Amino acid sequence: MELKEKLISSFMAFEERVDVNATLHDIRTNAIKNFETKGFPTKKEEAWKYTSLNSVLKNDFSVFPKNENSIQYSDVKKYYLHEIDTYKVVFVDGVFNSFLSSTTHDGIDVCLMASALTKPKYKMIIDTYFNQIANKDESLTSLNTAFAMEGAYINIPKGKVADKPIEIINFSTGTEAALLLQPRNLIVVGENSHVQIIERHQSLNSNPVLTNSVTEIFAAKRAIVDYYKIQNDKIEASLIDNTYIAQKQQSNVSVHTFSFGGNITRNNLNFYHQGEHIESTLKGITIIEGRQHVDHHTLVQHATPNCESHQNYKTILDDKATGVFNGKIFVEKEAQKTDAFQQNNNILLSDKASINAKPQLEIFADDVKCSHGCTIGQLDETAMFYMQSRGIPKKEAKALLMYAFSNEVIESIKIPALKQRITKIIATKLGVNMGFDL
Repeated sequence: MELKEKLISSFMAFEERVDVNATLHDIRTNAIKNFETKGFPTKKEEAWKYTSLNSVLKNDFSVFPKNENSIQYSDVKKYYLHEIDTYKVVFVDGVFNSFLSSTTHDGIDVCLMASALTKPKYKMIIDTYFNQIANKDESLTSLNTAFAMEGAYINIPKGKVADKPIEIINFSTGTEAALLLQPRNLIVVGENSHVQIIERHQSLNSNPVLTNSVTEIFAAKRAIVDYYKIQNDKIEASLIDNTYIAQKQQSNVSVHTFSFGGNITRNNLNFYHQGEHIESTLKGITIIEGRQHVDHHTLVQHATPNCESHQNYKTILDDKATGVFNGKIFVEKEAQKTDAFQQNNNILLSDKASINAKPQLEIFADDVKCSHGCTIGQLDETAMFYMQSRGIPKKEAKALLMYAFSNEVIESIKIPALKQRITKIIATKLGVNMGFDL
């Protein structure tokens, strides 16, 4: 049985397992109908022109993991960010693990989507926010919505600053021969509130894993959200990540995406402006090799006046690795005084590596400041020669140039310990000791 048919036939069994109200039942039913109509995306669709899921979908994925394998802290210790104290929401094979987690009730609400979707005290929040900005026409988002049950629910009340970052960690144990995971995160940040969030997906062995993740983020007036995605999974793991962000006036949301590992990674990042004087920041670093594939699709919809958006994505590709960057800035007629900037720079270290870049500007307002730029090239041979002539070995000179290329994004990380961790990962990817204190 193909995966699509397996999922459709499993939907009724899934609904029998969960206690849902009529509203959520209707949402799920409409979502599975959309997925049944559209199925998995193919290269025939413009948005998926350069990314094929065929090789991944051949696996016989388990839809409902057995959860027979419990893991110990020692099994996952190295994946934690030990340098700083964080709240942790940890899932193992899609199920919350209280032993590995460290949540809080100190004025902020960090709990499980399973609780938020079923308990009466969360009903008003769920009715107001759940599935409100997720693209209801996008087939993989619809698939996630149909099976939405587990994930992180984070609600930062009005005027509250989270005293430490929140980590969302998804582990897959490999108990199943192949596993499909569909985490669903809902993050609501109240007026004048501030939160930092770190998200990662990590498989613990070499069995194939496909993660179809959806996150909705709502930033109220003057809210500040710093979101960091670390994608450094094993080569057998593939990730499809759909993130939707709605911002009210004077809010500031930044999303940093670091793509280093995995087989196929697709990041769909969508910002929607719903007020004036909003600032949106989208930055990313991709360093891949072998036959890895990373696809970044971004959208910033400027719908209101006097707002800013800044995008900066850096990509380094080696061997037969392939990359995609499709960044779209949409400025509606009402969005006067928009300041939107987009930059995409790519380095190809091999003649067989390739990148498909498509920066897009659609502007319907006449008083705006919008620009985009894209470069594709190789390392500067003159700079390499200069560094080698000063006694720096070729390997180290090459690594330093690539690190300098990425540094503009690294420097914008606001959590010092995370900046150190990312620097170490990059040094490992480049195969050198960077020669400075980490």
